[in-house]
Amino acid sequence: MKITYVLAGLLSLTAASQAELMRVNLKKADITPAEQMLAYSETGSYMAQKYFGSVHRKMKTDEANQIIGLDANGKPTYGVPLSNYMNAQYYGEVNVGTPPQTFSVVFDTGSSNFWVPSTHCNSIACFLHRRFDSEKSTTFRPNGTQFAIQYGSGSLEGIISNDVVEVGGAVIKGQDFGESVKEPGLAFAFGKFDGIFGLGYDTISVLGVVPPFYSLVNQKLIDEAVFGFYLAQAEGSTGGQMTLGGVDSNHFTGDLQWHNVRRKGYWEIDLSKIQLGDEEVEMNAGAVIDTGSSLIVLATAMAEMINKEIGAKKNYAGQYTIECEKVPSLPEFSFFFGSTKYTLQGSDYVLNAGGSCISGFMGMDFPESLGDLWIVGDVFLRKYYSVYDLGKNRVGFAPSK
Repeated sequence: MKITYVLAGLLSLTAASQAELMRVNLKKADITPAEQMLAYSETGSYMAQKYFGSVHRKMKTDEANQIIGLDANGKPTYGVPLSNYMNAQYYGEVNVGTPPQTFSVVFDTGSSNFWVPSTHCNSIACFLHRRFDSEKSTTFRPNGTQFAIQYGSGSLEGIISNDVVEVGGAVIKGQDFGESVKEPGLAFAFGKFDGIFGLGYDTISVLGVVPPFYSLVNQKLIDEAVFGFYLAQAEGSTGGQMTLGGVDSNHFTGDLQWHNVRRKGYWEIDLSKIQLGDEEVEMNAGAVIDTGSSLIVLATAMAEMINKEIGAKKNYAGQYTIECEKVPSLPEFSFFFGSTKYTLQGSDYVLNAGGSCISGFMGMDFPESLGDLWIVGDVFLRKYYSVYDLGKNRVGFAPSK
């Protein structure tokens, strides 16, 4: 039987008892209202960077496997605590190299590459964050292949390197990752995270680099190709937790409801219908479940319609805002993934940033190659515990607790 490891606070425990999943309360960042507004205003830039830069990547289409119950009895689980950055960014820590160099990363189901800033980077964003120094690692192996991830505000450029990567106590040997030498835009400069830890399918990984979660599976560091996310509300005592190799049933109620992945690129499932109050709209769309996104992002015309219905208006920064006192009386909003209904209250889909209330629905026009797409981010994922099953190509949800 494998040993369970977990991150405690900001440090990794080296060992824990067998078969026991350890649970850790996490700290959240102390953020000013001005920083909150800035983070939300940069969401559009960050989303354009992620998804517009993904157009050139070919996503394979396959039928997902038959839904089968998840047997988590006795399975080892690595727990990674997540810090809550004013409900706009959830991030945790990983270590790279020997001795370990620690980085805060966004655990992002909406991308597939792992990268951190390099000491060779001269961008402002890099100087504001921790940078990887290959000369200080005895296990570093140079690769040198250049990469560029095309983003809406420019290109994130760097080199591929190879080293030991530790996440939640699990040690991955010989992991390829990106060292960024140029980082574009303000989204990275002002982010509380150093880098990105992609958890999407390998089909959208730049240069075909094997994502770290695949390495966890391939090196048999976990028994099941499953990871789960619990994202806490800002007023809670913790930021949340990501589990690797299983789920933490203490963070959800009832049974997980499973939905097949429709395209093996993003964690994309079928969106059959939406409902706002008593009004229903039939859909034939994809819903990308994205832990690295703070809002619900959809086509501009639909976003304008929804925001008009809830009384939200655009401000000078292009954000949809609403009077905070109206939030308790807002109509419910529901997603139908397949035949299963998932409901959000007004207090779920409106975000309070230091007394300014911002709609969680943001408009963006996607390239035709992506089809009719919704990006379902943390606005939804704080309400519902989510599980990502790479072995059976499915996503599961249950109400968080």
